[in-house]
Amino acid sequence: MEALMLPIITADQRLAEVRGVKGVLVGRWGLGKTFQLWTLDAESTLFVDIEAGDLAVKDWPGDSLRPRTWEDCRDIAVLLGGPNPALRDGQSFSEAHYAQACRRYGDPGELSKYRTVFIDSITVAGRLCLQWCKGQPQAFSEKTGKPDTRGAYGLMGQEMVGWLTHIQHTRGKHIWFVGILDERTDDFNRKVYELQIDGSKTGLELPGIVDEVITLAEITSGDGPPYRAFVCHTANPWGFPAKDRSGRLDLVEPPDLGQLMRKLGAPEAAAPNPPSIH
Repeated sequence: MEALMLPIITADQRLAEVRGVKGVLVGRWGLGKTFQLWTLDAESTLFVDIEAGDLAVKDWPGDSLRPRTWEDCRDIAVLLGGPNPALRDGQSFSEAHYAQACRRYGDPGELSKYRTVFIDSITVAGRLCLQWCKGQPQAFSEKTGKPDTRGAYGLMGQEMVGWLTHIQHTRGKHIWFVGILDERTDDFNRKVYELQIDGSKTGLELPGIVDEVITLAEITSGDGPPYRAFVCHTANPWGFPAKDRSGRLDLVEPPDLGQLMRKLGAPEAAAPNPPSIH
């Protein structure tokens, strides 16, 4: 009996593949993270509005989805990334889950016109996930039947990482997750910045899942006035979370996501004219 072999992908085939940028954009409240939609091509961008905080982009002419439950978020993920054939029926992102999501939402081919998916925000997605997890059997003690906080948070970590990883495997699209950045002071009186999300597992593993981690920050340089910018390198003097797997970005880039993506090699696309931001 001949052994089955996985098809070998040649270098030419790999280089010819259509790939997308996978990144997370973080920053404090009010700096204009959601506003970055205005820098993207509206016709080819899908806004996944989990936060229901679209006032800054209410006139943005693109399409949007508004998931309100964790089940909605998982369905969108499987429609974007397709089914994982390695998973069993009954598991999220399996063939059965994909078929169920298709029956619920319709033809997933409708999503093919979107080149970029802008998911705002991962912070609120985490809240929806934790709320769902608290109702699952793992969130209750087998002996007493009482709520088990450790079990709920453990399940949340698995769910969030699985969700993020599945969306990240959507090869032909650019995926941007938006998150809120928390600032705290550690035991040595130093500023520490962390992704605002329930539980620790998601925040710890997220940088390893995506290609780019970009912080939108207000920076003070010398005696000049503060200015908004993207911080893109892990080794930065402010201690912001950042990572550039491409090697194409400078330490600080203009706060324009469309321009940043073009520098990362994304194709040129016309963005709508945004209103001014202060």
